[in-house]
Amino acid sequence: MTPVGKYLYAIIRSRGEHTFDDAPAVGDPHTTVHTLSWDGLAAVVSDSPLTEYPSNRSYMLAHQRVQERVLREFTLLPVRFGTVAKGTAPEKDIQKLLDKRKGEFEGLLTEMEGQVELGLKALWRDEKLLFDEILAENPRLRKLRDALAAKPAQASHSDRSRLGEMIKEALELKKDGEAASIITPLRRLARSCVENPVILDRMIANVAFLVDKAEEVEFDQAVATLDEERGERITFRYVGPVAPYNFVNIVVNWQEL
Repeated sequence: MTPVGKYLYAIIRSRGEHTFDDAPAVGDPHTTVHTLSWDGLAAVVSDSPLTEYPSNRSYMLAHQRVQERVLREFTLLPVRFGTVAKGTAPEKDIQKLLDKRKGEFEGLLTEMEGQVELGLKALWRDEKLLFDEILAENPRLRKLRDALAAKPAQASHSDRSRLGEMIKEALELKKDGEAASIITPLRRLARSCVENPVILDRMIANVAFLVDKAEEVEFDQAVATLDEERGERITFRYVGPVAPYNFVNIVVNWQEL
């Protein structure tokens, strides 16, 4: 018989056994996602080969979708992608995990109770319009650009490099100011927020907010207002509620159990 491990998705509060039949498991969509309970806590798991899962889009989306399905019924602590109990008795290893870290998990679940994670990315809609805005706001840049336009490219190489650096600096200042004006009103409605790296030149902000469920409608309306006010210049990508990946990330070291 081929050895089977247990793939972990999340930690929840649950005393009884629970299945999520409509949540396709990582690696095998026909495998049942279910809970393994221990002393009031439970791990959400599915049977898994004893393998390392590559961090590709298919597997990571499957992992995320299971968590989102569980989130519809339970407050959860998301477990890091690719966590598999591979020992000879994976169920017992998971019970040991729940027992050893019970205090930590209970505390985090209490913190996350009634909270949702909402994500917002803001991107410049048109970089040419942005460039025009910067020139309109900076007479010094306009003057240098106009002066260079009348010179041969080779003769003005150093000045063109200087103009490029000045434009880059102006872009960063504008981006920082715009990001602050987007994040500040939303931060007031959130319990916490995490500013993630800006990974594209067009991106202004990439932020996760932890929001009370009771405040979610007001938060939605605040994002809608930003879109109404700035939609001609900025594209907003708003997602959630999702598992609180940016505020909790359970990492398991099986050797420490």
